[in-house]
Order: sequence, then structure tokens, then C-alpha cells
Amino acid sequence: MTPATRDVNAGIEEASRSKNWQEYNRKKNRKRFEGAMESWKKAVVAGSIGAATILFMKKKYPAGVLATGVGLALLASEYPESFEKVRRALPDYFYRGMQVMEMASRAGKRITEAAGRTAYNAWEEIGG
Repeated sequence: MTPATRDVNAGIEEASRSKNWQEYNRKKNRKRFEGAMESWKKAVVAGSIGAATILFMKKKYPAGVLATGVGLALLASEYPESFEKVRRALPDYFYRGMQVMEMASRAGKRITEAAGRTAYNAWEEIGG
């Protein structure tokens, strides 16, 4: 049993002895939902993701980025440790993304060169 759980249990016992039922119910619910995101926060995150999706589909990119930012800010406030890990890993992700883009660029350049030579050879065969 963690120290936080012991504290909550002690608070529940104390509230039940004092017959303060509102306090008892509040502490009982806090124990039950410990570590879970509140429902209004879940609704805001889901709504911002949905709104961002619609805005991106309508090609309203600045508004979509803003809506996404709202959802991410709320998630970051709820789970700061996880977002700290992501923040520390971002440079690696950007570096890998740049490598992929360079490979795609080189492949596109080779395809263009190969298509250009083939078209030129075909033109010469026709007598152009």
C-alpha cells in the first residue's frame, strides 16, 4: 500500500467516524479515481482533437494547429512526466525525420534523372 493510499484510507475512516458524509463521499471518490483523468478533461481533449481534424480537412491549418495545441496543453498538464520524456526525445525525432526526407529527395532525383534519360532516348529514336 502506497503512502498516498494510506493517507486517503485514513481520511475515509476519519470522515466515516465523524458522520460527515459529504467529506466521506469526497474522499472515497478521490480514492476510486486516483490517477484517472477527470471526465471534463477527457471531453476537452477529445473535442479539441475532433475539431482539429475537421479544421485540417477544411484546410484551415492555423486553426487546426491551435485546436491541437489546446488538447496537448491539457494532456501535458495532466501527465507532465510523460511529456518531459517526449520533449527530451524531440531532437532525435527531428534528426531521423530529416534523414528520411533526404533519402526521399535522393530517390526522387534518381527517378527524375532516369525518366529524363528514357524520354530523351525515346525522342532520339523517333527522329526528334
